[in-house]
Parts: sequence; C-alpha cells; structure tokens
Amino acid sequence: MTRTIAMMQPYLFPYLGYFQLIAAADVFVLGDDLQYIRSGWVNRNRILHNGEGRLITFPLKRDRFDLPINQRQLCENFEEEATRLISLITLSYAKAPYFNQVMPLLERLIRFPVKNLALYIEHSIRELCAYLHIDTPIMRGSDLHIGTPEDKQDRVVRIVKSFACERFLNPIGGIELYDPDYFAQHDLLLHFFKIDAIGYRQFRNPFVANLSIIDVLMFNCIEQVQELLSSFSVYTGTEHQLAEPVAAAG
Repeated sequence: MTRTIAMMQPYLFPYLGYFQLIAAADVFVLGDDLQYIRSGWVNRNRILHNGEGRLITFPLKRDRFDLPINQRQLCENFEEEATRLISLITLSYAKAPYFNQVMPLLERLIRFPVKNLALYIEHSIRELCAYLHIDTPIMRGSDLHIGTPEDKQDRVVRIVKSFACERFLNPIGGIELYDPDYFAQHDLLLHFFKIDAIGYRQFRNPFVANLSIIDVLMFNCIEQVQELLSSFSVYTGTEHQLAEPVAAAG
C-alpha cells in the first residue's frame, strides 16, 4: 500500500480541511521550522459571530518577521488575551448544541501555559486530533535531519524519502508550488487535496464556510465530525488538468 505523507505549517484552530489532511496521511509533519508569515493563518482564524465570520487573533511578542515559527512567542500579557478570547468564543457559541462539551477543551487549550508559538500550536493540534480520534503520527520538521535542501521542492522530497513514503499530499491551494514531474523523477507521487463542499446548521443563519474547527465542533457531535473528515477529494495533475480523484490514504 502506498504510504502518504502530508506537511503543513502549524496553524491555531485551523479549518476542518487541516484535520482532514492529517487523517488522510500516514505521517503528518508540522513545519515548525518554516518562516512565520505575517497576516497569515498561523496565529489567527475565523469563528462565527452574529451570523458572520469574525477574525480571532492570538497576539505575538514583537520580534523580527524573518524568524521561523518555532522562534516566535505569544505576547507577554497573553493570560489576559486568553481570557478575552475565551469570552468572545463563549459569547459567540453559548447557545450552540455542543458548547458544554467543547468549551472546557477549548479553554484548556487556550490557557496552555507555554509561550513558544510552535509548541503552543502543536499542543492544541495534538489534543484536537485525540478528541477526534485521529491517530496519524505527528512529527516536527525541526526534528528531522535532512541536510540543506536546494529549494522548497527538494526539502519536501527529502522529508518524504526520510519516512520511506511514496506519496506527498498537498492542499490544492499550493498546486502552483510543486511540479509533478519533479516528484516523478524521484519516484514519488504528488497528489493534491481539496475539501468537498460541506454544510451544517449554524443556528438559523445562512451557512458560513471554512471557519475554524471551533465552529465545526460547536455544531457537530464527534461522530458527525468524523463523517465530515472523509468529505474531501484527492487529485493528480496541474491546475488546468485535474485528473479523476484517486483513492486517499487508508
């Protein structure tokens, strides 16, 4: 059976597709050693508030923007910020059907007493995977010894081969970053992941898609979320020549 590896930057409370990607892989690598991107999704996401998507941000300590994620820190007064975030989530979801089950978990994750951004995010991702019964091994990119890659594609190839995997599964949003022929030259498959169109009831509001996993958990029981984890497709090809979906990892 083809072994699949997926890799992503560590994101705080990412959307459902992030967890689908983890569940679809045999190994998942957290790119904690990648550069932090300002105004990206590493330390922020969106929740439902008054029927609309609202941005939530986990503030960071001021530092050089060229530092990798595992060298960034949460802000000095994050305990206060954590209280503010918990209050906002409570205000937004207090009447959600699974609030009482989910909110204690979220509060524990948000108040996790570690300031290192990468470790803080890693803890939340591991805990959420355990909550959803996702047992894919999660590794840190910073723990891998792959030498000095020539470029982004070479880095991926080295990591894939270090785990003796044959397929790299990447979100379809990055389809222009990788060349299938380059991977084929290294006897590797390059496939692209895309979340299917999904929907669920969010109070009585029109559905707002691609919100944080927080929103998914507030409106769906664990069994329903597990069903949603399989609502994705995997493709080969290029942006303009998507092939028929192929089987995802077991």
